Amino acid sequence: MLVLASASPRRLALLEQAGLKPDALLPADLDETPRKSERPRDLARRLAREKAEAAREGAQARTDLEGCYVVAADTVVAVGRRILPKAEIVDEAAACLRLLSGRAHRVYTGVAVVTPSGTIRDRIVETRLRFKRLSTEDIEHYLASGEWRGKAGGYAVQGIAGSFVIKLVGSYTGVVGLPLYETVSLLGGEGFPIRFGWMNAV
Repeated sequence: MLVLASASPRRLALLEQAGLKPDALLPADLDETPRKSERPRDLARRLAREKAEAAREGAQARTDLEGCYVVAADTVVAVGRRILPKAEIVDEAAACLRLLSGRAHRVYTGVAVVTPSGTIRDRIVETRLRFKRLSTEDIEHYLASGEWRGKAGGYAVQGIAGSFVIKLVGSYTGVVGLPLYETVSLLGGEGFPIRFGWMNAV
């Protein structure tokens, strides 16, 4: 049994891309505010672990999910030590895009797996990106698309904003929201039958 601690359609699609179909989605409603002086890497790791633990508690309350594995992830976009918000209003997204325009930034994605015995394993994946210099028209039209809403750093690399990326070094799936290599490695290392669904994946 596999539980994904997220309601994100992107994370679900990535998990299914790897041939893993979760038995339940148990998103955790957490306060994602960074702690004072918390580094971007540490925030991504903490939130991934907290989401995993919250989903495990939810799974324990259901007899149909007894003995399940839980996968959780969190993505943080940062310029230096400055953590960019998950943009919910247009002004936040505009500020993020202006900051990212023509410069490099980093995306940290934490992934955490809880085993049936309650052990938590996690990994942090760091990806470096550089955006082209965005014109006023680029920013205005991207904001009008609405694609930025709820996205860390105010953009979705798997969408229109993929055309802003000059360079990406690291994990593309990590930037989208769930680093597949690390997720599959964690699950496989803890005994989950990761290849079970491959025969029916096509």
